This record gives sequence, C-alpha cells and structure tokens, in this order.
Amino acid sequence: MAEHGTDEPSSSTGSPDGEGRDSGDRLLLHQRLAVRELIDTEASYLHMLQLCASDIRSRLQQLPQGDLDVLFSNIDDVIEVNSKFLHDLQETASREDEQVHSIGNLFLEFQEELERVYKVYCASYDQALLLVETYRKEPELQREIQGIIEAAVPQAGPSGLSFLLVIPLQRITKYPLLLQKILENTDPDASAYPVLQRAASALQDVNANINEYKRRKEVASKYTKVGQLTLRERLARINTHTLSKKTTRLSQLLKQEAGLVPRTEDKEFDYLEERLHWVSLCVTETKNNVAVYLANLEAFLRFRPQESELDIPGGPVVQYCSLMGDLQLQAFPDFKQRLEDLVWQPLCSLAKALSGPQNLVKKRLDKLLDFERVEEKLLEVGSVTYEEQEARHTYQALNSLLVAELPQLNQLAMRWLGQILHTFVDLQRDLAKQVLQRAEGSLAQLPHHHLSEPAFRELVEDVLGQTGHQLRSFQENFEKVLPPPTVQLLLPGAERQVQALLSRYGPEKLYQVTSNISGAGTLDLTLLRGQIVALLQNKDTKGNSSRWLVDTGGHRGYVPAGKLELYRVIPGQEEVKEQVQPPKDSHHLTPEPSPAPVPSVPTVTQVVAVYPFVARSSHEVSLQAGQLVTVLEAQDKKGNPEWSLVEVNGQRGYVPSSFLARAPSPAPWGWSLPS
Repeated sequence: MAEHGTDEPSSSTGSPDGEGRDSGDRLLLHQRLAVRELIDTEASYLHMLQLCASDIRSRLQQLPQGDLDVLFSNIDDVIEVNSKFLHDLQETASREDEQVHSIGNLFLEFQEELERVYKVYCASYDQALLLVETYRKEPELQREIQGIIEAAVPQAGPSGLSFLLVIPLQRITKYPLLLQKILENTDPDASAYPVLQRAASALQDVNANINEYKRRKEVASKYTKVGQLTLRERLARINTHTLSKKTTRLSQLLKQEAGLVPRTEDKEFDYLEERLHWVSLCVTETKNNVAVYLANLEAFLRFRPQESELDIPGGPVVQYCSLMGDLQLQAFPDFKQRLEDLVWQPLCSLAKALSGPQNLVKKRLDKLLDFERVEEKLLEVGSVTYEEQEARHTYQALNSLLVAELPQLNQLAMRWLGQILHTFVDLQRDLAKQVLQRAEGSLAQLPHHHLSEPAFRELVEDVLGQTGHQLRSFQENFEKVLPPPTVQLLLPGAERQVQALLSRYGPEKLYQVTSNISGAGTLDLTLLRGQIVALLQNKDTKGNSSRWLVDTGGHRGYVPAGKLELYRVIPGQEEVKEQVQPPKDSHHLTPEPSPAPVPSVPTVTQVVAVYPFVARSSHEVSLQAGQLVTVLEAQDKKGNPEWSLVEVNGQRGYVPSSFLARAPSPAPWGWSLPS
C-alpha cells in the first residue's frame, strides 16, 4: 500500500513496477466498489419507489384521489424508467472488462427519459409538501398516515410522507456524484474515461434542466393564480410599485407604437400564440353552440303536443302520440343527460383548462415590455439592478416555457375537442337508432309504410313542392308585418355582444368584419369574419386612416379599415333598445286603482316582456322575461302611456310599458300531407 511505500524506501526504489501494479489494483478495486454502490443503491431505490406506489398509496384511501395524484405525481412513470435502467445496469456485470464503458453509455442513452419523468415529479414536489403540511394540522389524520408509513417503511421515522416524497429528488441529484466517483477511479488513459466524462456532464445538465423547468413552472403557477383573482383582490394588490411598473410598460408600448424603439419579434411564439387563439375561439364557439342546442332541447322536451286534446280522428296520430310519449319519457331525457355529461361538461373543462395558458400569454406581453426596457438600459449603461435582472430572467423563463409547451397544448386541445365532437356525433347516432327501434312497431301502421324507399322519396319531394307555395305565402305575409332588412350573418352567440355594443355606442358606430383578420402587431386584433365591432377612432396614433381603433366588447385594438363595413341594424332594433331601458322613476309611478277594468273594444296586441316585473298590488300583474303578453290597453285609466293593461296567463293587470317590446304576429299557416 502507499503508506508502507513511504516507510520502506528500498521497496519504493527497488520495485517501481510493483508499486505501479499496486496503485492500479487499488484504483480498479475502488472503481468496482463505486460500480457496486451504483447498482446496489439503484436496486434499493427502486424497491422503495415500488413500496410507495403499491403498498403505501393503496392504503391511503382516506385521502381524496386528487391529493394522491399530487402526492405521488408521476411516480409510475419514474418506476417504469428506472426499472428498465436497473435491468440494463445489472446486465453490464456480464461484460466485466467493458462494464464501466457500458455504464457510461447507458446513462447517455437514458438521459432524455430520466429528464422527462423527473422534471414532472420535481415540479409538483412543492405542492405535495403543502399538502403534507395541511395533514399535520389534523392530528388524527396525521396519526393514521404515520402509522401506515411506519408499518411499510420503518426507517422513515417521524418524517413520514416527507421522507418518502423527497427520495426521487435525492436520487436524480446523486447520479452525477456516483458517476464522478467511478470517473475518479478510472485511468485517464482508459477508453471508458471520456465516455464517463460525457455521462457525468450529461447528468449535470439533466439536473440543471430540471431546476430550470421547475422555476418556469413556479413562474407560470404564480401568474396563473393572479389571473384567477377577483376584482377586489386585484384592487388590493395595487400599490405605488405596481403603478410604477404599469406606467413604465405603457410608456414602452407607446414608444413602440410611435416607432421610436424597435419591437422584439419572435415568429415562433407569434405562430404558437395565433394557434392557441384559434383553438380557444373554436372551443368557445363550440361551447356556445352546445349551450344553444341544450336550451333548444330543453324547450323541445317541455313541448308535449301528444298530451293535448288534438281534434283529429285516429290513425297515424294515435301512433304518433304513443311514440312521442314513450320517447319523451325515457329516450330524450337520457340523451340530454348523456349530452351534458359527455359533451357539455368536457367542453367546460377544456375551456377552463385553456384560461390558464391564455393568462400566461397576456402576462408574457407585460414581461416582454420589462425585458425590452432592461435590454435598452443594459446597452446604454452596461449594468442593471438585481430587480431588473430578475425581471429579465422571468421573461426568459416564461417565454421558454410557452414556446416549449404551447405546441403540445394546442395539439392536445384540438384532439380533446375532436373527441368531444366525435362523441356528440355518436350520441346523435345512438338517439336515431333508439328512435327507429322504438318506432319500428308503429311504422307498420303508418299510411305510406308499403312504399319503397325511392317511391317514398318521390312522395316527400312532391309534398315539399306543394308546401313551398305555402311557405312563400307565409313569407309575403311576414314581410307585410315587418319588412326584412338586409342583415349580415352574425357569428353564433354574438347577439348579446351586438346588443351591448348597440346600447353603448349606437347603431352608427357598429361595423362588421368582412373577412378573417389576423393581428400582426401588439395592439392589433385577431377577428373572425362576421364579428361585430364598434368604431372608436378612424385612424391610429400615427394618423394612418387605414387602421381603425375598434372595441369588440371585451378587447380594444387596431384592425384594417378595408375589412370593415357598416353594420345595418334591424329596423325596430333601436326601438327595442329604447323600450328595454326601464324608466328611472317607474317605481314611483302607480296606475290609478280601479275595480277590474274591462275595456269596451280593446286593441289586442301581442308583445314580449323584456324585463321581469313583480306585481306590488292587486292592480298589477307579474311578468317573466321573454313571456308572451297580450296588451289590452296601451295606457291606464288616466291616459298615462307609461302603464299598459295586459293579460298574462289569464290574469289581467298593469305593467310598465317600457318593460314590453313589440313582436310581429304572422298570419296562421300550415300544411298537410296528401292522403
């Protein structure tokens, strides 16, 4: 040994080859011990993970499933990767001469997989610790958890869950140390030495990437929570520091719009942001369409003509009433419930899941303005403060996170939306099958059941041709009641937005988008063809009249003037707008009490209640918004036109006239099948 060599100089000088052999043997021995430590500790570590996943997690059933998902995160993925890694690690023992070389290559091979699974686990570790702290505040629950852990892992001690949850973090950080120990006991001239060097460096990079990913997730979590704050909470956060930051950002934005400073361009992010915007828009429109569909389905289920006394002799009507009664009792309600569970709820969840990334995209714009200001200062002065450096790093972390994860998010959201739409189609198909199965017995009793399919199609075409004249006649009658204006098509669910813009800006300020607009600048808007906007200014800050400043009802920004045309409001819409505003003094006005007014020859008019109204005396009658109302007299007994005598559901009384809006009454019409 080396110590003995210093005590016996004759041996040291007499046999240098022997000393070299002893030194090489010691190096080889320490190398084998380091390799053995790596393999043995890996086996023990994997055994502990399997205990956590199978034994302990299965016994903690008193905890909610959501808590278990946070506590153990993706431990199953970690076990899968480490099981493969341990298997390959143990197989290197069969190649003793090349074992160290194989171990280095093995770490390089598993580098990406280790980073993939451990970064997810490490990112959720802090949230798991918060749950552990909440359990410690409940002594009884804490004792149950501690008892389960001590029974399975006695060495956990009083640390309990904390001891188990930190094990994966300790293992991934120990890999570079274990490789370094093997490297130190490897001859620099050996062929395995450079491989081990690359492996040790690769595992250090893995840990650095995990830390960076964890920091990005913390930044994202912070600003996602800010986006979920209420207005009161947001106001409470305002102070001189936040006002100063917002003022600086606004100044930076105005300088960019004026062309005084350049704007940072990131084409990759801009493309991903546009994709996210279109995905979110698709989800929102689909959600609005399904909401309207559900509302129509609800109205359809309330409409039960088969329960009415139809003054029609027997025959197909009897079969129809029987079939509809059967369908409305079970098939249609089941379809509605499945639609809500399998389509509506997933759509709501998807829309909620996209709100967080949208908040991050908005926050990135704020951080980009901070970043650009710091970069300018860095070029001018050459140094920045610690706070400014942190703002710089925050933007870089947020931007890197979005660029890395938005492609997966967009792809996943589109796949999720596609599955929802596929489910919707399947539900419709199932409903059609159920209706046909239930109607199979009744179809044989219908008048045209003996016709072949081509003959039946020809019959239907003849019937539709005959009813076409009745439809045209109805259209002419309807046009006489309310002449139809030239109205551009609105996007689904846009009626409320149009009403809000109309009431705020008036009809002369409303414009409609003639083709899709994709915003290229920071203050440019991305709009769909058919969307309604309100004109705020017919030029931008530079006086360019080809870019107009508009309000969509939620966002303000610039759009090309050539893609807007004046929106023609439906005649009578302004009248409705004036009528729907309740008079300020309506609660002070009361019609003159009079016993049961009975008009001699009333002018009967069918109108719609725009606002709900609650009767305050026996001379008034209550209304529900959207309810059909018959106006008997358009004034009270004193001739005051602010109150109208109406009849609702067989009851008569006064209501405020401004709570009513006129509705056209088309002439009755209909069609009948030929015998």
